[in-house]
Amino acid sequence: MTTIEANFDGLVGPTHNYAGLSQGNVASIRHGGKVANPREAALQGLEKMEALWELGFVQGVLPPHERPDIATLRQLGFTGSDDRVLSDAARHAPAILASCCSASSMWTANAATVSPSVDCMDGKVHFTPANLVSKFHRSIEHDVTGKILKATFNNPDHFVHHPALPASDYFGDEGAANHTRFCRDYGEPGVALFVYGKASFSQQVTPGKYPARQSLEASQAIARAHRLNPNSVVYARQNPKVIDQGVFHNDVIAVGNRNLLFCHSEAFADQASVYQDLNKACKAHPLHIVEVSGQQVSVEQAVNSYLFNSQLLSLKDGSTLIIVPSECQNEPAVWTCLQNLVADNRCPISKLNVFDLRQSMHNGGGPACLRLRVVLSDQELAATNQHCLINETQLAILRTWVNKHYRDRLSPEDLADPTLLNESRTALDELTGILQLGSVYQFQR
Repeated sequence: MTTIEANFDGLVGPTHNYAGLSQGNVASIRHGGKVANPREAALQGLEKMEALWELGFVQGVLPPHERPDIATLRQLGFTGSDDRVLSDAARHAPAILASCCSASSMWTANAATVSPSVDCMDGKVHFTPANLVSKFHRSIEHDVTGKILKATFNNPDHFVHHPALPASDYFGDEGAANHTRFCRDYGEPGVALFVYGKASFSQQVTPGKYPARQSLEASQAIARAHRLNPNSVVYARQNPKVIDQGVFHNDVIAVGNRNLLFCHSEAFADQASVYQDLNKACKAHPLHIVEVSGQQVSVEQAVNSYLFNSQLLSLKDGSTLIIVPSECQNEPAVWTCLQNLVADNRCPISKLNVFDLRQSMHNGGGPACLRLRVVLSDQELAATNQHCLINETQLAILRTWVNKHYRDRLSPEDLADPTLLNESRTALDELTGILQLGSVYQFQR
């Protein structure tokens, strides 16, 4: 039996727009109010999926959420027809409407935390949708995310789906963006690294400018629910100073794959202790740490380029490929760092691919944000909804679907257009048929 790590990327939604909703996310704020191109954004994401599939990786896709979210607007007191709800929200609460039109579900690194069956005491793959309570526009996602995950991984003999944690800042959970798994081979027991920004029930120093989003208590609750071996779990605190520089999630400053950790020297509050704890837990598969110093690349340069919001992928020849956004080429220090890494025979990162993900990057998400990693055995992969897996036929169908339904220009002012709502619903209804997900959206009930 073989075990692989599959990447399930979020498909960018028809309402992809730049509303600047995410405080602490430098790119999101910087591009707020600008005109977006949803069609280009979705096609850029599909291009990355296709490239990884062509390299031999198992690549999946998860659908976007229904936006505008009329159900949430109704919950907030807007009444009447859908058109009336949109017009009243645009007139009286444009900020709320913008939040209910966010296409941020495309960043599936925040969708959930996933634990492989080999790490869980019941021998099943566990999923917990992230509650994302730190931001209103994301806190409305977890219900539909849970439905999508259940429709994608729908065999109870292999998969366990937990509800999101209580919707309280004390248990703020941002999903796999703050979780990394280390192992020698994917099918062997691994070590779960949970990174948190705050301990809700203590007096720890917290960031001064931007809020810490992930709590220690949330990470601990997920580890318990997923029935992980406590000896194979490490908790590490984010450096509050880098949170204040735009490192809102750990995957903006560190990334791991198998027994490799690639991170900045300022990623964690007590870096030496984190390394010590990881090496102790990973004694069966010694950890290889590739650390980039502040002299090589500043935190600001790392955030601007999303150097660490990259994907590390194990190729069949045993080498490691790094996937980075094209913005890395625009930062000389970052590009020099990457060239030096792949040229160093001692470094396990030996190959480099660059992708144009500008539409996603301008909204604050890079290659790592766009994918949810799911470790699956042969049997578990066979039990997964096969229509959510990428192949040549499915890629062609999805490209045709995007070109048919998506606009090539969308401004914040367009969000109140009732035609956009109808366009989005028509598109999503067709997509659930393509992916054979059943009725996962409110309007389909």
